[in-house]
Amino acid sequence: MKTEFDILVVGELNIDLILNNIASIPKIGTEIIANKMDLTLGSSSAIFASNVSTLGSRTSFIGKIGNDSYGEFVLHSLKKKNVDTSSIIVSDTEKTGATIVLNYSEDRAMITFPGAMKELSPSDISDDTLKKAKHLHISSIFLQPKLKENIAEIFNRAKSLGLTTSLDTQWDPEEKWDIDLKSVLPLVDVFLPNTKELLAITKKNNIDDAINTVKYYANIVVVKMGNNGSLAYYKGVVTKKNPFLNKNVVDAIGAGDSFNAGFINSFIKNNDFNTCLTNANLMGAINTTEVGGTGAFQDILAVKQTALNKFNFKL
Repeated sequence: MKTEFDILVVGELNIDLILNNIASIPKIGTEIIANKMDLTLGSSSAIFASNVSTLGSRTSFIGKIGNDSYGEFVLHSLKKKNVDTSSIIVSDTEKTGATIVLNYSEDRAMITFPGAMKELSPSDISDDTLKKAKHLHISSIFLQPKLKENIAEIFNRAKSLGLTTSLDTQWDPEEKWDIDLKSVLPLVDVFLPNTKELLAITKKNNIDDAINTVKYYANIVVVKMGNNGSLAYYKGVVTKKNPFLNKNVVDAIGAGDSFNAGFINSFIKNNDFNTCLTNANLMGAINTTEVGGTGAFQDILAVKQTALNKFNFKL
């Protein structure tokens, strides 16, 4: 059946205020200096949507923002990347979410104000909207409690309507990791945690044990491992893929979301597993060449030039 969109993204929306070139970690009662500041589109879901749209996937978004200047910034940023925003809900009672990012090379510390994102619920996701897409991607469920409580129901509806699905839980700020993977993962075609998240959510100390925990009810598990590349489990086979290394990392904010965009953009086009992983690693690396999660994805030509010039890879 012909659909209007390749991907429907359901998730959180916020701005990122990124502080860079920080000499040390701040301590209570003291003050330190950041020598650079940038305001960019934030949130795992929005970065994924923006970048996967740049890669050529027709993308729509469901989320909640406030009726404020940050919300306008979010809408403008998504529309600029040709993401359909007609299903984004503007709240008159909640403010748009915001994340303060203290950026230290390839790692960071973050403080997030959830705002309107915490009010997104399954009732905001109609079957009619789901039917418009081929694939459903959901991210950051621990920042969206109403979604998390009903995540299996949402995925079950999507599967019954013929969509493929993907999930990136992201980090749990409360570190409770209270999600029933046994009921959720069978409904998820591609599960996309990073190393720390997979170890935390399975309560294991190493990747092998974590994979062994989820392999009985997961379909495809793709683990983001930063500058160590990636690892995937599919049909009893574990595949490791070497990274594309950037020797001059600007920042790594959104690199995992760009990795997701590379994988899912390839996955929905029925590319082979090796191609999906290669493109995922490449997009994660390209992300690190500019500020913020979307800076390196201005348009597809820029992406192709960066792939060739910095990583000697022709897209």
